[in-house]
Amino acid sequence: MTAHTFDENVVAAVLKHMNSDHTDDNLLIARAFVSADAEAATMVHLDGSGGTWRVRTSGIEKDVVVPWSVPVTERAEIRREVVVLYESACERLGVPARPH
Repeated sequence: MTAHTFDENVVAAVLKHMNSDHTDDNLLIARAFVSADAEAATMVHLDGSGGTWRVRTSGIEKDVVVPWSVPVTERAEIRREVVVLYESACERLGVPARPH
C-alpha cells in the first residue's frame, strides 16, 4: 500500500511550522529515534506514513524517516502524530513533556 501524499501547500506549511516553532522538538525526536548524538535536525518532508528529518550527527547529515504510529490521510492527523512522536521521544529520553 502506498502512503498518502499531501498537497505541497500542506507539506510546506507543516515544515515551516516545525522548523520555525519546534526546532527543539525536531532535535528531541532525532535524538530519540535516530541517534542520541544528533547535533541538529530539520523536518524536510512528510507523507501519510511518517515524517522525514535531516539529521546531523558527527558533522554528517542524512535523511531519516520516522514513522507515524498509524497511517494518516488528513492534515489534522499530522499534528496528532507529531505530538505522539514528541511524547514518545520525551519518554524514551527521560525528559518531561510540556503540555500541548
